[in-house]
Amino acid sequence: MLTIQTTKSLHGAKGEMLLSVDLEITKGEFVAIAGESGSGKTTLLRILAGLEQASGRIVIDGAVWLDGAVSLPVQERRIGFVFQEYALFPNMSVEEHLLFVNPDRALAQHLLAITQLTSLASRRPAYLSGGQKQRVSLCRAMMNRPQLLLMDEPLSALDPTMRSRLQQEILTLHKEFGTTTLMVSHDPSEIYRLASRVVVLEQGGVVADGSPKEILLKTTGSQKFSFEGEVLEIEKVDVIFVAVVAIGQQLVEVVISPEEAKHLTIGERVEVGVKAFAPILLR
Repeated sequence: MLTIQTTKSLHGAKGEMLLSVDLEITKGEFVAIAGESGSGKTTLLRILAGLEQASGRIVIDGAVWLDGAVSLPVQERRIGFVFQEYALFPNMSVEEHLLFVNPDRALAQHLLAITQLTSLASRRPAYLSGGQKQRVSLCRAMMNRPQLLLMDEPLSALDPTMRSRLQQEILTLHKEFGTTTLMVSHDPSEIYRLASRVVVLEQGGVVADGSPKEILLKTTGSQKFSFEGEVLEIEKVDVIFVAVVAIGQQLVEVVISPEEAKHLTIGERVEVGVKAFAPILLR
């Protein structure tokens, strides 16, 4: 069990705010941390890792990591941290990165096999693709058999195909090692595929906590489904108006009324919903 009761004053996207999180996470659970940029997601991971100071209490499997003024140093916390940036040493081979953390060669070879890196064990980072570098980073994080695996948008720089492959490898490692995992992500499909629970932060506070279906598959009224997107363009085509909306990595065209075209602006966040087979925009 991971108990998090922590507070920290932050300067967020909308000014000063208080990060205040009170959560209990079951051992072996995969939790996605979602929310707008500046809501405190990365800071929460850094507090758990001991990279930032905060007030409160953090206890994992009976071990106290934070309690008031007492804070366990980073090196004494059994964590694995996977960042957006790969943070690899240019002069080390793939295998050397893993053995630098833990000299257990059998474990290193096992991790390389799971992530299909065995044939690349002697290569240095300069000769690896982005996906391969992130696999090395993931394997390195697992070398100390962490109690807690923290991932901060680890796949955001990769193309969709590679993201999908690495998502499966992350899930395989999570299940095999039984590690409690917290992952920051903005990708709904990634969250739905990997997480068993989603915690949404807004202005430093938890505003939603539930299963991926409960949090991500929200509908209003009689809509069949809806997605959040960004208006990229509004153009008049003959006698109608068409809005081009980015939804994740997809672009869709939605027919809108002259009145909607008048009030929508480029860059505005909207919901694209389907009702009676006709897409509608909701501000």
